[in-house]
Amino acid sequence: MTITEKILAAGAGLKKVTPGDFIECNVDIALANDVTAPLAISEFKNAGGKKVFDREKIVLVPDHFCPNKDIKSAEQAKILRDFAKEQGLTHYYDVGRMGIEHALLPEEGVVLPGDVIIGADSHTCTYGALGAFATGVGSTDLAACMLTGKAWFKVPPTLKFIFNGKLNKWVTGKDLILYLIGDIGVDGANYRAMEFSGEVIGKLSMSDRFTICNMAIEAGGKAGIIPADKKTLDYVEGRAERPYEIYENDKDAKYEKIIVYDCSKIEPVVAFPPLPSNRRFVKDVKDVKIDQSVIGSCTNGRIEDLRIAAQVLKGRKVHPDVRTIIFPATQKIYLAALKEGLIEIFINSGCAVSTPTCGPCLGGHMGILAKGERAIATTNRNFTGRMGHPESEVYLSNPAVAAASAIAGKISLPE
Repeated sequence: MTITEKILAAGAGLKKVTPGDFIECNVDIALANDVTAPLAISEFKNAGGKKVFDREKIVLVPDHFCPNKDIKSAEQAKILRDFAKEQGLTHYYDVGRMGIEHALLPEEGVVLPGDVIIGADSHTCTYGALGAFATGVGSTDLAACMLTGKAWFKVPPTLKFIFNGKLNKWVTGKDLILYLIGDIGVDGANYRAMEFSGEVIGKLSMSDRFTICNMAIEAGGKAGIIPADKKTLDYVEGRAERPYEIYENDKDAKYEKIIVYDCSKIEPVVAFPPLPSNRRFVKDVKDVKIDQSVIGSCTNGRIEDLRIAAQVLKGRKVHPDVRTIIFPATQKIYLAALKEGLIEIFINSGCAVSTPTCGPCLGGHMGILAKGERAIATTNRNFTGRMGHPESEVYLSNPAVAAASAIAGKISLPE
């Protein structure tokens, strides 16, 4: 079996599973946010729910419209707050303690290798970077799990992506996943587990691995997963709040397909609207002016991402026509950036620095685009109207390109 199949088999209490099997799994962590939890909570109560199956396994993070932008978002957040108190949830993170959910949970040791994780948010697949099976579900699926502790799955076949060679300058995990999505398309891994391996993946930081798994859903993937290694264990050690298990692929594990990439041929990438698959090398992009640069999100808001942006911005000013907004993904990341002097670099460059929030990524708040405006962003989606007006545009890149573009006033490579 593959790692994915082994984790699902263990979660279902079975010795073996094969792609296409329908199984019921015990869930280790079930997550929701201020957009998706209110519906789940409502359905939980409509079904007669009094107590969640395990108050330590339900995680609520109000991060999409928080800090609240209006009365409706405040009321959404209050539903989470009241439910967390009523149920005595141990993993509820409010403003001031919260972060963007998919950066916060690994940081806090809540999600771990070998886990079965569901989240009422499509980018739950981020946690596959730890060697876990993590996937997004609907709010009603989450409500059922809150009642029973279980979730139904069809075991997905696995696509294996092997990255070999050597990374070129300024190429990051973001470029690798954008390149891959451009290669196979936004439905190229539809309901497949996407397993990432190879010498390049082995050398990547955990930050880059989280970025790659985060965007598995943008290729239609059911989950993204990277086999746990020493880097994984070094990251988890000291964070893990409970025991965990490492799973490895069997030598005769069967894959639906294996695709190999030579990273020496991959340059920094930008995805043009309206899809993450619409990728081009930045070096081939000419005179695409931007109005806004957003650096942060669950995809690229970790301390390593901020360091890269600061490296490009240090001693330089952002273009007078460009609004540049930095979103550290968690409070701990914000504090680390402050201690390292990164926040000072950003502010001296003319950037605005925000408390952790998903706001601009989904066109929620704190970075909405007007008609005709363009943004370059380290986020994960560039669908029509994603960051504001339906006639605005979003271009996806890594933090170095987003910072360099902010300085140049147009999509550019770092000098």
